Amino acid sequence: MIGTLGKVIRMNRLFNSPSGRMVSIMIDHSIARGVLPGLVNIKETIAKIAAGKPDAISMLKGIADTCFEPYGGKSISLILKSSSPTPFDKSYAAILGDVQESVTHGADAIAIGCILGGKEQCRSLEQCSKITKVAAEFGMPVIGHFYPNGENVPVNERENYKNVIYAARAGAEIGVDILKIHHSGKIEELQKIIEAVPAKIVLAGGNSGTNIRHYLQMAHNICEVGGAGVAFGRAVWSFEDPSIFIKAINLIVHNSSTVDEAVEFMEDSLKRKIE
Repeated sequence: MIGTLGKVIRMNRLFNSPSGRMVSIMIDHSIARGVLPGLVNIKETIAKIAAGKPDAISMLKGIADTCFEPYGGKSISLILKSSSPTPFDKSYAAILGDVQESVTHGADAIAIGCILGGKEQCRSLEQCSKITKVAAEFGMPVIGHFYPNGENVPVNERENYKNVIYAARAGAEIGVDILKIHHSGKIEELQKIIEAVPAKIVLAGGNSGTNIRHYLQMAHNICEVGGAGVAFGRAVWSFEDPSIFIKAINLIVHNSSTVDEAVEFMEDSLKRKIE
């Protein structure tokens, strides 16, 4: 099959740790949510993130062109985010890039979004399916942000595990390799999601965490049930020292440390107590 070796090589770079898992940091928020505090000076933010040594950073092509060069080929994989919703139309993730651009940028994966449970679900699936077809030809792994966030799904049910399973399974059905999911992190429900979705599952941070310990617990839980790691964003780059937070997440995801051990590391590093 065309591109098979290329996909193996890129997947191995994303999941390079002996743990077989990935810590990815997302900085793809500005089109969808506005230029949030923490993303204004994007070069400075990327430098702080890189100091924590995540496995990958996900961003759109313009930010990659202007900001990622100092880190390219230096143990941090680039994930090229190639779609985004907007505050003015939350039912569809506009396609903003393609597989060829991901190859040109030296990315180890292309990330695409798909919003299910709304009026644009069919068009969204069609667009994403076209991308998985071309990605297979180029040996490019596909990361899917497949969320049950359409207007027909009540806001308080968008992390219901049955809805999460439906959205993630739709991604797996059309050939997505890695599914990024929003979920509260309840371990018994995560187990059901892992069992139902034959693809790698990484847990997003989103709005689920209430404090630092909660996010670390989410990271612990997804690993405990056989998940592939985490893809955190706002919780990390809005923290006072993103590098320390990422190192604590690495301890859990890659070193099987406990939440208490990760908290202790952060407190020792910051010289203060954290919640």
